[in-house]
Order: sequence, then structure tokens, then C-alpha cells
Amino acid sequence: MNILFKSLNKIPKSIQIVYFTNLNANIFSIMKGSSGKLTLYILIAMVLGIAVGYFVHQQSSPETIKSFSTNIKLLTTIFLRLVQMVIAPLVFTTLVVGIAKLGDLGSVGRVGGKAMLWFISASLASLLLGMVLVNFFKPGAAINLSSADLEGAKDLIGKTQEFSLQKFIEHVFPKSVFEAMATNEILQLVVFSIFFGVGTTALGEKGKVIVKALDAAAHIILKMVGYVMNFAPLGVFGAISAVIATKGLEVFSFYGQYLFAFIIGIACLWVLLLSVGYMVLGKRLWELLRTISQPLLIAFSTTSSEAVFPKLTTELERFGCKDKIVSFILPLGYSFNLDGSMMYMTFASLAIAQAYGIHLDLGTQLTMLVVLMLTSKGIAGVPRASLVVVTATCAMFNIPPEGIALIIPIDHFCDMFRTMTNVVGNALATTAVSKWEGELAPAAILEESI
Repeated sequence: MNILFKSLNKIPKSIQIVYFTNLNANIFSIMKGSSGKLTLYILIAMVLGIAVGYFVHQQSSPETIKSFSTNIKLLTTIFLRLVQMVIAPLVFTTLVVGIAKLGDLGSVGRVGGKAMLWFISASLASLLLGMVLVNFFKPGAAINLSSADLEGAKDLIGKTQEFSLQKFIEHVFPKSVFEAMATNEILQLVVFSIFFGVGTTALGEKGKVIVKALDAAAHIILKMVGYVMNFAPLGVFGAISAVIATKGLEVFSFYGQYLFAFIIGIACLWVLLLSVGYMVLGKRLWELLRTISQPLLIAFSTTSSEAVFPKLTTELERFGCKDKIVSFILPLGYSFNLDGSMMYMTFASLAIAQAYGIHLDLGTQLTMLVVLMLTSKGIAGVPRASLVVVTATCAMFNIPPEGIALIIPIDHFCDMFRTMTNVVGNALATTAVSKWEGELAPAAILEESI
């Protein structure tokens, strides 16, 4: 500790003042704005849920507790149904627009191919890392929800079916896109969206009208996601109070292990990403991290990687990336390269399965990984958008979707770390492709921008 203070004292006072002022501003910004207010309301709902649930747990009979849990979880059911309401249009619009942005792969040539190679490799590595860590730490095993009342989830997950190769094929290929939308068959929507996106792109100028309309529709749906998330405190209150009433304070052990294991996972993912980045960029990697430090802080504070898109574009060009590379790679990365979010999707889905005592063999987990690999593409980097994918994936694999409400109280803090990771992943992808293309110029002199 003394060494730390001695090191800080060597820093000029003016720099210390600026640094700590910015640090305090970024910490304060966590609780500012609509995202910060929602986080505050969720925390209040969690505290109230704990208090109410613990009171019921201590003062009531088993019959009363069961009745209370059943009724209070109706709030969670309302929230979950609202989330599932936006799943189909969100996947369709964002994925079609994302594919359309790729354009004609024959014309984009090497740049498009190298970008997709990075995106796919990083996605698989992130998903695999999440799967390995959640199986190693088993955070869901800290709480046993196998005996929980699942009546509220029956309408959400539909008929319980044994997952097999035949069922997987049926989940993949749609016989009717309207049926797929009505039943929230995500993979069927992905297949249809791919065909639709490729067909739209092939039309050229005629297709641009459709792409523009779907892009506007995607922004509307994302705005709806923000509205739906306003009901999250109700869902949290219902889920937490029901669990505390049934299980007591055992749930806190789950939260502690869950967050601890996830932060370790994020640290491992950073080591992996920065190691690959160092192999490509060499010592300039540290220069890149300094250059994008402000976008990283903003992303960490706001939990939205889209909030830093304009600033990140400017900083990458200042770092030496050509504007034509940045304008092509970075927008694609925001749809196809959300490393932190993808690791979280695997981690959260399997942790919920562990909490409900649902055993998934290695083959099923790898299948889930492929599903998440497909369904995560096109999902924008807005706060809590990955929860929509996790909810859909849980329902597909017969994991009670109501389990998602259990992790919402700490999701904001998980989101801070995974959003910052998303920004790092996209910055590395853009600079790596620029380096491979020989388009990475020496960085501008930093003093000129100060």
C-alpha cells in the first residue's frame, strides 16, 4: 500500500486532479440517466423483495409461502412475456440489416473475409470460455431451484420435449416464418433472415429501400426493448421475493459466486484478446489501449457500447486506422463481434440450468453454443440486449425462462464489464484487419489532440 501511495505522489498534482475528477465523474455517471435510474429501481426492488420474502419465509406456513410465491411470480411472468414479445422482430430486423451491411462479398474481397474470420473465431472462443468456466465454478449450484413452482413458466417454454438431433433440425428449418415468429423459434427466424438478407442485398438499389425500412424498424424495436426493461423492477421484485420466501437468504450465496466467477471469466477473456492483439500489433497494443481509454470508461459507465461508437471511430482513426477500414469493420463488429456479451450468454444460460438442477450433457451444451453463435449475431450492443437472447435460448432448451429474473439485480454490474470487453474486441478487430491490409499508419501525435 505504501508503494502505491509513493507511486501516486510522483504523479504531478495537476494530472492527479484531472484523473480523479474524471474517475469520480465516470463512477457518478453509473447512477445517472435512464440506465442509472433503472439500475437504482432494480436495486430498490431487490431490497424490497428480500425484505418481503424474508418476512413471509419467517412468519408464514408452508402453504402460505407456496401461495405467496405462486401469486407474486405473476409479476415476473408479465415482465418475461413482454421480453419475449420483442424477440422475433428484434432478431429479424437486426440480422437482416446486419447481413445487408456486408454487401456483396465479392466486392468487399479480402477485408470482408478477414473481418468475418476474426468475428467467428472471437465468438467461438468467447462462447467456449464461458462454457468452460461456468462448468468449472458451477455458480448455479449455490442455489437449488429444482423444486420451484414452474406453473408461471409453462406458457413461456411450451411443451417439454427431449432435445435430439431431429428436434434440432426442426428448430432450425422453418415451414412458415409466421409460425416461427408466433412461437419464437429463434433459429428458424435466423435461417429465414439469412435468406431474406442475402436476397435483399442481391436486389441492389431496389433492396436498399427494404434495408432502410428494416433499419428504422430495428431502431423502433430497440427503443421498445428500453421500454420493456422499465418493467424489470417488477420482475425482479416478484422473482426475488418468491425465492427468498421459499429458500431464505440462501440466494445471496448464488449472487456472490455468480459475480465472482463472471469477473474471472472476463479477466480470462481479456488475457486471450490482448494476447492475440499483441501477436498482431506488437507493442502498439498498449498504445491502442491508451488511445481508446476514454471510450472504455464511457462504455463501462453507461453499459452501452453503442454510446461510444462515434468517439471510438475517431480514436481508431487517430490511432492510424484508415477511415475506409473503420467505416466498414466497426459497424459490422457492433452486430457480429460482441465478445463479452457472447461469453455472458453461455455463462448465464448454463448457470440458470444449474440453479434449476437441469443437467445438460456436453453434446447439448455444444449445441447451445452453436445456437448462441447464430442468435447473437445482429443483436445490438445496447444495455441488457443479451438478456433477450438468453431468455430465448433458455426456453428453447427447456430451461425455465423465469430464471433470468434472478440474475437481473446484478446484471448491470456484469453488463459494465462485458460492454467494456465488447469495445476492446471491436477495437482489436478493426486494428488487426487494418494491419493485415497494410493500412495501419503511424498514430497521430497525441499532443496534437490534447
